[in-house]
Amino acid sequence: MSTLLGVDVGGTFTDFLLWDDGAIRVHKRPSTPDDPGRAVLDGLDHLGVTPELIVHGTTVATNAVLQRRGARTALVTTEGFRDLLTIGRQTRPYIYDLEPETPEPLVDPALLFECAGRLRPDGTIEHPWTVEEARAVLARAEAAGAEAVAVSLLFAYLDPSLERAFREAGTSLFLSLSSEVSPEYREVERTATTALNSYVGPIMSTYLQRLGDGVAARGVRSLHVVQSDGGAASTDRASRFPVSTLLSGPAAGVHGAFEVARAAGFDRIITFDMGGTSTDVALCDRAVPTRPDVIVGDFAARTPVVDVHTVGAGGGSIARLDAGGALRVGPESAGAVPGPACYGRGEDFTVTDAQAVLGRLGHGQLAGSMSLDLERARAAARPFEAALGDATATAEAVLRVATANMERALRVVSVQRGFDPREFTLIPFGGAGPLHACALADALEMPRILVPAMPGVLCALGAVQSDLTATRTRSVLRPLTAEHGDALAAALREVGEEARTVLDDARAEVRYALDLRYAGQSYELTIDVADPSAPLAAAPGFHAAHEQRFAHADPAAAVEVVNVRAVARVPSETPIPEPVPGRGATEVARGVVTVDGREYDAPFYQREDFRPGDQVSGPAVVLQVDTTTLIEPGWTARADHLGNLLLERSR
Repeated sequence: MSTLLGVDVGGTFTDFLLWDDGAIRVHKRPSTPDDPGRAVLDGLDHLGVTPELIVHGTTVATNAVLQRRGARTALVTTEGFRDLLTIGRQTRPYIYDLEPETPEPLVDPALLFECAGRLRPDGTIEHPWTVEEARAVLARAEAAGAEAVAVSLLFAYLDPSLERAFREAGTSLFLSLSSEVSPEYREVERTATTALNSYVGPIMSTYLQRLGDGVAARGVRSLHVVQSDGGAASTDRASRFPVSTLLSGPAAGVHGAFEVARAAGFDRIITFDMGGTSTDVALCDRAVPTRPDVIVGDFAARTPVVDVHTVGAGGGSIARLDAGGALRVGPESAGAVPGPACYGRGEDFTVTDAQAVLGRLGHGQLAGSMSLDLERARAAARPFEAALGDATATAEAVLRVATANMERALRVVSVQRGFDPREFTLIPFGGAGPLHACALADALEMPRILVPAMPGVLCALGAVQSDLTATRTRSVLRPLTAEHGDALAAALREVGEEARTVLDDARAEVRYALDLRYAGQSYELTIDVADPSAPLAAAPGFHAAHEQRFAHADPAAAVEVVNVRAVARVPSETPIPEPVPGRGATEVARGVVTVDGREYDAPFYQREDFRPGDQVSGPAVVLQVDTTTLIEPGWTARADHLGNLLLERSR
C-alpha cells in the first residue's frame, strides 16, 4: 500500500505516523479522554490525507476495565458453578496482608444464571441443552437489565455445541462464548476471560463502529486494530473479541522497537516506553516476548499478549509528599488535561516539570513546537521547598524517585528472570523515554542505548508495521510421547487451519507452539514447534527453557502437553523508513542544563540535522518534534545509517 497511517492513543498525546510512498510525516495532538476517537479524526483532518489503511493502537478496552465502566454483564454457567468468579482460585496477591480486599466481580450476583446442560470431562454430553432453553435464559438476562452476556460452561473447550445453542437462539445483547473466546481448560480463567470480553464488548464495538464510520466518511477504505500480541486485526474481529486488545498500545511499541533495533543490528534489547501516564518495559531476547495471559487492574484474562511490565511512572506523573513526609511520584498523572504545569494549564508538579526546571527541554520551547511555561513549573515546585529545597533541588529529587521506579521495572524483566542487563541494548522511546535513558543505563550498567529516529511516535510506527495475525488455541492435556504423537500433530494442524481461515489470505504463514509442563506441575511454558507433524521435537527446547526460566530441568521426567497453539500471520510490507540526511549536526542553541547537581553550559541540536556518522558528546540535548534526548556527561552519541542515535559511554 502506498499510504498508511499508524495511530497510537496515549493518556496524554495521540500520535500519528503517516507513511506516504516512503515519505514520513509525524503529528502529535492532545488526547481526548472523553472520546478517544475524536483526537484520531481531528489528526486525520489535520494531516489532510486519505490513507488506504489506518492501523490503530487503542486503550478503550483497558480504560473500561481500569475505570470499572464496562457493560452490565450477565454470566451463564453450568449448574452449581454460579459463584465461580467470586470463589476464584482463593489465591492472595499479597500473602502477608492481614486484611486483604477482594475486588468486586465484574458480574453482579443478580445477573448470574445457570444452565442445566452438562458435559462430562471427556467431552460427551451428560445432559443436553436446546436452543429454546437458551433463548429463555437470554430473555431472563435481558429482562434483568443485562447489556452483554458471557456463557462459560463446564468442559466447553472439548465440545462447544451446548454453548453454540445460545448463539443460535439469537439476541440483541453482546454475546461471548468461552469456546470461541478462550477454548482452554481451567474453568476460572476461561470464565473470567469470557466475562471480561463481554464486559468491554459493547463499549469497544460502539467505539470502533463510530470511528470506522468517521474514517469511512473521510474516504479511508480499511481500519485495523492492534491486538495485545502485537499483530493487527480487522475491526469486526476486534469488536467480537475486544479482550484481545487489552495491551494494544504497549504491544505496538515493543513490536516497533524490536524491528528498529533488529534493522540496526541488535536483537537482544530491553525496550523502555515512557509516555505521559505510564512506563512499559519488555526484554526481547532475539524475539518479541509473549505470554498467554494478562492482568489489567484486578482482573486476569487468558489471551496472547506481548510480555510487557508496566509501572505508573510517566512524564505526567504527579509528585506529592505522603503522610510521613516521603516524596512519591505517580501513579497519578496529570494526563492530557490539564497536563504538566509547564504546558501552561496544570497546577501539579510532574516529572516533565522537573525536566523543564533542570533545563533539559530547552528554554522557552518544547522541541520547537510547544511553548514552555517555565515560571509556572517553578511555581508548582514551591509546595515542596520546605521539605526538599528550591525548585532545582525538588526537580532532581523527583527525577531520582521516578528513575528508581523505572529501574525496578527494568530489573523485573531482566535480573528477576535470569537475564543480565549488561548484555542488552536499551531502546528508549515514547515522549519521555530518551530523557531518562542515560540515567537508567548507568544504574543497570548497560553498555549502549539506541534511540530510534522517531521515538515519540514509535508505537504508531509499530502499528503501521504490524502483521495481520490470528491466534487459535486448544486444550489437549496429553503426554508428550510417541504414543500420542499423531493425535498432537492432528490437533496442531487443525488449529493451524482455523487460524488460517480467520485471515482468509493466501499469503498467511502459520507458526505452531505447544504449552508444555512437567507432569504434576500447574504452570506451562510455550515452546515453538518448527514442524507440526513432529511435536515430539519440542521436548529439548522445553527442558532448555525450563532451565533458563527456573534454573533447573529434568530431561528424564515426563512432559505433558496442555495446549496446542497456532498463529497465522500475513507479514506487513512496510519497511523501516530511511531518513532524509540533514545538513550536519550543528549547535542551534546553548543553555544551562543541570545533571547530578552540577550545572553545564550545554549545546542543543536539532535531530533532523544529523547525518550518518555525526557524533556529539554529552552533556548535550537533542530536540525533535516528538521527543527530547538527553546525552548525559560521559556518553557519546553517533547517528547511524537508519537515523538512530547510538549512545555509548565515552572512553
